[in-house]
Amino acid sequence: MTTTAATPTAPAADSRVLGLAHYAARGVLEHVLARHGVTFRHQIVLRAATTDVPQTPDDVVTQVRSSLKADPVDIRAILDELLARQLLVKDAAYLRPTDAGRELLAAVGAEVAPISARIWYGIPAEDLAAAGRVLALVTERANAELAALTT
Repeated sequence: MTTTAATPTAPAADSRVLGLAHYAARGVLEHVLARHGVTFRHQIVLRAATTDVPQTPDDVVTQVRSSLKADPVDIRAILDELLARQLLVKDAAYLRPTDAGRELLAAVGAEVAPISARIWYGIPAEDLAAAGRVLALVTERANAELAALTT
């Protein structure tokens, strides 16, 4: 009788599997960010304020709240920290990244890029497309459920 080793099957996608993937990837990013003296939320807020279109503080709060589901008071506190650290400046009603803010984002991006490439290497394009469709649908449905819970 010939036996073969059982091939492990991938778990079905669910909230736990999604969470594990998110926190594993976020752990990598947070490790890099810590070397630069910023947190995940600092980076998200700084990135939201660093666009080609001028952003007001309210614009940034709305955008970050939508993506992170974070408390607007906490987001404003992070904006204040970024302003105090001179990673952002106020230019009339708008926020503008300083050279130091842009350099920070560029340095983190350069450091994370090869790690990210290793993480994503070899995953077939069709698998990535399918995962993207599923995750977009999960996001849409979860946002709808959250909206129903908070109205």
